[in-house]
Amino acid sequence: MNPIKIFIVEDDEVISNALKKFLQNWSYDVYFPEDFSNVYDSFIKINPDLILLDVSLPFFNGYYWCEQIRKTSNVPIIFISSADENLNKIMAMNMGADDYITKPFDLELLLAKIKAILRRTFEYTESLDNIAYKDVIIDRDRMILKFANEEISLSKNEYLILEMMFEYPEKVFRREEFMDKIWQTNEFIDDNTLTVNVMRLRNKLDQIGLKDFIKTKKKVGYYIERNI
Repeated sequence: MNPIKIFIVEDDEVISNALKKFLQNWSYDVYFPEDFSNVYDSFIKINPDLILLDVSLPFFNGYYWCEQIRKTSNVPIIFISSADENLNKIMAMNMGADDYITKPFDLELLLAKIKAILRRTFEYTESLDNIAYKDVIIDRDRMILKFANEEISLSKNEYLILEMMFEYPEKVFRREEFMDKIWQTNEFIDDNTLTVNVMRLRNKLDQIGLKDFIKTKKKVGYYIERNI
């Protein structure tokens, strides 16, 4: 198996080098952008398995680069930032981030997050049969949802949310069930994180004619229902 490649996009040289040394000790290959004015080109060249992305960067901020990368890739992205406000975390999730960690952070905690995300990534990129609910299909190999000759690409979190509901259509899943499956960690996950992921997923579904496909059971959770 080839070494896991981690792309660190961090303007602070001290932090970058500390992360590189720590992660190399765990046998990860670590890369930095060649030019902060064009992080995307470095991303394409490196083709990493995971990205650590700071918010504050020269030229364009991390939100911008996350949005650009999400146009072509579902690679896991963990934001690392000194900003701890919920608004920053929600913005990161809206742009397509998989997780968010606040500086200063414990390197062992970061490593645990990296391992958890990579474990989910490799688990769900194995060859799998498609799964369907009525006329809506999820291509599990490519993490793509198909409906009425339209396709949308799903992030890993969006894929996991829908996979749970497709396996048990019209069952109401509690919010805690989603959070336990998606963020397999003992660390507290802000409830807003799930809300933002579901909101982003609903917006994608709306664009291909699946308005109100994901329904809310007030004070309980979410379920899917397709009236045809």
